[in-house]
Amino acid sequence: MAAFKTDNFVSYDLARWTTSLSYDDLSKDAIERAKLFWYDSLGCALGGSQQEDAQILLAHHKEMAGGCTDAGPCTCFVSGFGTNPVDAAFINSHMIRSMDYNDIYWKADPSHPSDILGAPLAICQLKGLSGKDLILATIIAYEIEMRLVEIGRPGVREYGWHHATLTGFAAPFTAGRPLNLTVDQMVNAAGICASRTGSLGAVTAGKLTNMKNTVDPWAARMGVESAMLAARDFSGPEHIFDGKEGLFHVFGHSHHDGKPCAFDADGLTKDLPTCPDDHYRILDCGMKSFPIEALSHAPLTAMMKCARENNIKADDVTEIKVEVIARAADILGDPHKYRPTGKETADHSLPYCLAVGLVDGMVTPLQFKSERIADKSLEPIMDMVKVVANDEFEALFPEFQPSQVTLTLKDGSSYCKRVDVPKGDPRDPMTAEEISVKATALGKEIVGEAKCKRLGEYVAGLENETNLDGLFEIMTA
Repeated sequence: MAAFKTDNFVSYDLARWTTSLSYDDLSKDAIERAKLFWYDSLGCALGGSQQEDAQILLAHHKEMAGGCTDAGPCTCFVSGFGTNPVDAAFINSHMIRSMDYNDIYWKADPSHPSDILGAPLAICQLKGLSGKDLILATIIAYEIEMRLVEIGRPGVREYGWHHATLTGFAAPFTAGRPLNLTVDQMVNAAGICASRTGSLGAVTAGKLTNMKNTVDPWAARMGVESAMLAARDFSGPEHIFDGKEGLFHVFGHSHHDGKPCAFDADGLTKDLPTCPDDHYRILDCGMKSFPIEALSHAPLTAMMKCARENNIKADDVTEIKVEVIARAADILGDPHKYRPTGKETADHSLPYCLAVGLVDGMVTPLQFKSERIADKSLEPIMDMVKVVANDEFEALFPEFQPSQVTLTLKDGSSYCKRVDVPKGDPRDPMTAEEISVKATALGKEIVGEAKCKRLGEYVAGLENETNLDGLFEIMTA
């Protein structure tokens, strides 16, 4: 007797959309935005390659390959290490993520859709596919990931889970599209991947570790492996979203503020774009102008503007009052954040970011060098920072990210600045020129300024590339 099967689950709706969408269905704006996100992400990867955690992972995978530097058909950025597509997806995604400088989209949950991009890139290189194939898979990644973080009531982060849990549902679709999976295979890929990629919120709570930047790339890695297994007709639960003991069912047992948690299932699939006139979610995603946690951008922008506009120096200040939404106060202002001992905690610390920004007049990757974090002279300034949850601001989030900073000076005077939209938000987007400055600053000491310039030119014409060999040549030191 044939096994019972239904196609009424959400996974089938997403699979039908993913497998039927073509490059010709994309809007011009979505294509251009995808290229800019690749430019930003590749710059982040160049800088990220030098981070300690990225170097540990590369050394580990080289050892796993028995010391062979050409152990597979896919290429890791900067080192040129050749490996299998699963490991390449992980290592490259991690380099994009490692500095916490890549993109950001925050609704019910936060997300960094570019954390997934190593997945379609690895498959496209494996199969010798084109720039158009990569752009299509990129826009699919953003569409599904961004919808997933919109639909929680509340978001899963509010009751202790990391958003990489949701990435495990998006990654197999973006990896499966360049593999040309069938609808049934795509459903299996989602079931395989999401079955084992749940991630606890502990990775971003309290003292942070190397796992903070690793859980999302690990979901991307599993997306590739799941899609490749599904291509061989390995099966996974089709009801992984909305069936018995799937995502909606399991989290429906949780409560927040006395109410049961839920998901807006219709929001995941309603009005999925299918033609150039439709709106693609990728247009709503933001970029980071600072290499710090997303909710730090608005308060840091407010403080920097306040200090510049009023010519305030660190020595003038006695208190830095920061008003933010409750979750920002919880994540960024807990006691561990007042004495960060490593980059992972420092870039999630409002006291550190505000203190070093006030003293140095800038917050760049240089401010997260170990010797700067260890500088004891910053501690008295960190202790001036008072992080306060503002209920009025809470009501405006996530449409806005309101933050207000008040600097009180030794002479008793005070100055205040409020920012609702940080630079890099789609309402105040980074331009191609600004992304170029960022990418060059991150990459010039890694691959040289000439290659950084070529990178911008390559990505600008990505849709004309018949394969991705040129990209990996540029991205190799």
